[in-house]
Amino acid sequence: MQLLADLEETEAAVRSVAVEPKGTLRITCGVTFGEHYLSSAVAEFAERHPRVSFDLDLSDRAVDLVEEGFDLAIRIGPIGHQALVSRRIGTTQFVCCASPSYLARHPAPATPDDLERHECLAYTYAAVTSAWTFESRDGTRHTPRIVPRHRTNNGRMLAELAAAGLGIVLEPDFIVAPEVRAGRLQRLLPDYLPPRSSIAAVYPSRRHLSAKVRTFVDFLAARYAERQAWALADDFGNSAGGHARAGGAWSWSP
Repeated sequence: MQLLADLEETEAAVRSVAVEPKGTLRITCGVTFGEHYLSSAVAEFAERHPRVSFDLDLSDRAVDLVEEGFDLAIRIGPIGHQALVSRRIGTTQFVCCASPSYLARHPAPATPDDLERHECLAYTYAAVTSAWTFESRDGTRHTPRIVPRHRTNNGRMLAELAAAGLGIVLEPDFIVAPEVRAGRLQRLLPDYLPPRSSIAAVYPSRRHLSAKVRTFVDFLAARYAERQAWALADDFGNSAGGHARAGGAWSWSP
């Protein structure tokens, strides 16, 4: 029945007929972003479009959309497969930070290279865990080699471990923003900018894209263009500075 509904929507779209989205929308998303930001978007969309039902899977692992039958994924960084189609719906700035208790025991790093002598905490699913990337104001790229003492596959837990004083983290602002604003974590290396990554809606193909997927992706793009509640630019003048932002193969699922 769901396939029939999708086919009907596609045929109507081809005929340029306005289509009300309907049916079940299966979405996979990282745990942290899903809990804190996608959930409210789903609630608002469901109220606007009562004929759409959601089947949501929150997981920090890399999910095969085709093999596991998902309509859509929300991903941070590289989308993971050339055959997938993506649309950017937002951005996230990585933040290097540590707790006041950690900094009371260890001098704050003055340059990225100093991180090689610090206790660092790593995200297991990051594309690169042994090197963090920064860019200075003059555009120089810095890639210190990191030997993580502790690792975890969940971004929120990583932030909690850092707040407890176990070490330094490099995490997206949508994860660490609450701790930074509360003073539980302090931003480090203000003269060096970590990477910025895209937050993308990812789906298997543009062909036969159902109205429910197309409408929801449009909704997310508009929503996050208007407000990115996780951004820390207002808190740190340097994070919104005019120098170029570092790139990097950052992939983050939370």
